[in-house]
Amino acid sequence: MARITAQNRKATEPSAAVEASHHFIKLATVKALTTLSTSEIYRRIEKGTFPKQVLLGPKSAVWIEAEVLEWQRTHIAARNVESVGDVA
Repeated sequence: MARITAQNRKATEPSAAVEASHHFIKLATVKALTTLSTSEIYRRIEKGTFPKQVLLGPKSAVWIEAEVLEWQRTHIAARNVESVGDVA
């Protein structure tokens, strides 16, 4: 039987960064974070401008929180770039 050492345990346990990036959120949370409606979220997914959902079953869809938060950061950064361009 293999002995589990602290070093082996570290290699098999997910890091905090990996855990955070794989945190699932439901549609209600996505809507609250983005203020988008359900239909708008799905329109943007179809256009490829919003993160795709992960299907857990025939009636269960979730999103990866880090992807939704990155979508937000991208939109904020785009606004900030536009604001700088307006000043010049």
